[in-house]
Amino acid sequence: MKKLNLLSFALVGTMMLCIFGCQKKEAQTASTAGQDQISASTKSQISNLGFSTENARKVKGGYLVEGDILLTDKNLNEKATTSHLSIAETEQYRTTNLVSALPRVITISVTNLPAVYGNAVNAMITRYNNLGLRFTFQRAAAGTTGDIDVVGFNEGPSGGYITLGSSGFPYGGDPYNEIQMNTNAAAYGANPNLGYLTSVLQHEVGHCIGFRHTDYSNRAYSCGGTAANEGQSDVGAIRIPGTPSGPDAASFMLACSNGSDRTFNANDKIALNYLYK
Repeated sequence: MKKLNLLSFALVGTMMLCIFGCQKKEAQTASTAGQDQISASTKSQISNLGFSTENARKVKGGYLVEGDILLTDKNLNEKATTSHLSIAETEQYRTTNLVSALPRVITISVTNLPAVYGNAVNAMITRYNNLGLRFTFQRAAAGTTGDIDVVGFNEGPSGGYITLGSSGFPYGGDPYNEIQMNTNAAAYGANPNLGYLTSVLQHEVGHCIGFRHTDYSNRAYSCGGTAANEGQSDVGAIRIPGTPSGPDAASFMLACSNGSDRTFNANDKIALNYLYK
């Protein structure tokens, strides 16, 4: 998840900070050095999966793309389970891989983070479990690592953006196993708002269970900047039937956060029910 900070100009000695929001990973935080670490062949793999290589960077465990999505080497080499990708305007999208072996309980742990992050995880769990899906979330037993582990990193703004959190996609029928949350004060302030943290975690969990950004075909809708449609590929973004063909300004899976507590809207519930109910 990304938040866009437009650091513009100083007026009478005052620098104005404008937050435009980034819910779930549209980032221009990548450094040139990070991009240079990615080979042409790897960029081709990323592109073939239907992801943007713009501002992609090499990070621990894989490659961070579109601001908050971590692609591992396994993701890059995994074969698609479908050969069709449908591109439309702005709709809910899923990846080719979902969580399987349902019904099941998915445990979540929180490692070395302030108490408010744990409280936000609990609130996020309640939001998902209230939907009555074929999986339920619960906190892992104390001292154990869950199926998804929420950990911290500390990174300030770069290139006009700050990464709020990041995660990846399911592999082998299991949810992605880690969510990284930014503990830098520039991300959530000195006293993080519980609802805002909950919405970011909700978004990152959405990736862990197989959701792409709702504005996949035009991230400029939530992030600003130049409109971008990654075009046709054979994996990576499959439109979920029943979701709207026009812009959805309230989806929890928009690429950029608007700085508020954004939860499931009616279309998000349609998408979740289609895949997991």
